[in-house]
Amino acid sequence: MIERIAILGTGLLGTSVGLALRAAGFRGSIVGWDKDPAQAQIALAFGALDSVAAEALQAAHASQLTLLAVPVYATLDWMEQLACVLGSDHLVTDVGSTKAQISTAAARLFNRVDRAAFLPGHPMAGKELGGAANADAEMFRGAVWLFTDDPGWDQGWQRSPHSAALVEGWREWVTAFGAKILDLDPARHDEMVAWVSHLPQFVATALSALLEEQIGEAPDLKGIGGRGLREMTRLGASPYSMWRDIAYTNTVAIESALHALEQRLAHIRENLRTPALRDEFEQANRFRRG
Repeated sequence: MIERIAILGTGLLGTSVGLALRAAGFRGSIVGWDKDPAQAQIALAFGALDSVAAEALQAAHASQLTLLAVPVYATLDWMEQLACVLGSDHLVTDVGSTKAQISTAAARLFNRVDRAAFLPGHPMAGKELGGAANADAEMFRGAVWLFTDDPGWDQGWQRSPHSAALVEGWREWVTAFGAKILDLDPARHDEMVAWVSHLPQFVATALSALLEEQIGEAPDLKGIGGRGLREMTRLGASPYSMWRDIAYTNTVAIESALHALEQRLAHIRENLRTPALRDEFEQANRFRRG
């Protein structure tokens, strides 16, 4: 049974997990740490944490489960540090948006009978605005929470029985949040999220940047775009600080998706006056109906 949790990174997702745990009935202790102490204090004030840790590694060692709610490269850095101080009575998990590098590091550093377990995870939930102040206990309800665990570990031949039990316990809490669990191979995960998550973000970023260039000097014109413009550019408010690591760690899959979109846009441009445009709308409608 999980009774002590440390959350390293108390921004949007980390604080939302703390709130979701409380909403789902978690009665154990939750300690948080953030490189920005102000974020941790907001999380504490919201009730997502019981206390704020002065030292992250000590907090992790004193906990059964450590959640890494930081960008991907920071997650990889923490994995190196935590592997040296945690043992078989610990579980580490994360919420990183790409999984290939994290899963490879997990196989190298964790998941042995004498080491902590590591369960790579990725909730398909969030907002374009980060920070603890935007956290939401209901953020994960109805969302898909992806795990890219190695199937071999489920056989118990590497993990200790205690850490394997912690893995199952965390999966049960994710379900209690109202999320649907889906297990994927790490490479397949990165390929899929490039299409359904990363491509929409970069399209919104490009469109927002282009519109700023075209009408930025005439802010009164922004209002005439209406709801459609607001929906299409909502993700344009997302911070580069988070998406930089995603672009660096999933470059090939994102490039492939962007190239396919470029070709599709060219096809539409070339067929604005042909029946092929109708076909594009019909195919798009089928996707939305599905």
